[in-house]
Amino acid sequence: MRPTVHDIAAVAGVSLATVDRVLNQRPGVREITRLRVEDAIRTIGYVRDVAAANLAKGRIYPLVFILPTNDNSFMRSLHDEVLQAGARANTERTDIRIVEVPAFDPGALVHALDQLIDEHPAGVALVATDAPEVREAVDRLVDAGIPVVTLVSDLTGSRRDHYAGVDNVAAGRTAARLLGRFLGAQAGHILVLAGSMLVRDHRERLEGFAALMADEFPRMAVLPVLEGRDDPELANALVSDALSKDSNIIGIYSLGAGNRGLIRALKAGGNGKDLTVIAHELTEYSVTALKDGTIDAILNQDAGHEVRSAIRVLKAKADGLGVIAAQERIRLDIFLKDNLP
Repeated sequence: MRPTVHDIAAVAGVSLATVDRVLNQRPGVREITRLRVEDAIRTIGYVRDVAAANLAKGRIYPLVFILPTNDNSFMRSLHDEVLQAGARANTERTDIRIVEVPAFDPGALVHALDQLIDEHPAGVALVATDAPEVREAVDRLVDAGIPVVTLVSDLTGSRRDHYAGVDNVAAGRTAARLLGRFLGAQAGHILVLAGSMLVRDHRERLEGFAALMADEFPRMAVLPVLEGRDDPELANALVSDALSKDSNIIGIYSLGAGNRGLIRALKAGGNGKDLTVIAHELTEYSVTALKDGTIDAILNQDAGHEVRSAIRVLKAKADGLGVIAAQERIRLDIFLKDNLP
């Protein structure tokens, strides 16, 4: 049986009220008595259940999620998951607020982060734009004692407390292996569509993809990446132009989540079924394209798991507790038209 505060009081020869003052570092206890209580804690091996203590006190955790305001279907689903988490506030003892900033805009993200220092929430989760000024802003929050979790895309060199997202290098390598296996002995060019190279998850996916393609499928040349900025019109124009100019394109890797423009370009050109296409994230658009053969495979991360993980980690960090690594590992799922949920 685990030692309790009653055991501490008995060993130290003090009242429960005195034990409570020592545990919560409140005044009103003589130094000699405090030392006696601390010695009793060490002797009996008492470990405080901070979460249970906070539950008993009815502690509320104010959390802030900073999300991009683009038309990306996956980001909209992430936004919805945060809203659903907010609806569970009573049972999870959270007070969740969403701050929206323009996508791929380091300056706007820095401003939003700096605004939170005086507010001092229990924790902050953000989809990071990977820029030095963003890293410095995150470190300022950490220096102020505010736990920070990066969500979906990590932040190079920052002192953030945790990253809630998939292994993006592994995701890129997985996409390359699928594409290479699907294409078999064919030789030709591979078109790559990204949202922006300003976000680390897209850079890491490209890194993993290009490395494995070069090592194991050298007959397929990876073309310079196109950046669609999660703008369907821009992505449509870029892909349509590339396909019209290069008849040697045999496969496409869409490493971001904004696939509407890509799908439109493939269907408008009438060559959607002739190309092998690997994309990211299950959305209403990508699922339809997977079903009709425009996309061949989708790599997916669970936005709900990422949001729940961020909340668990931020609450644990606010309490000075550790996290269970296995519980917070975000899985990469592979979907074909045959195993859609």
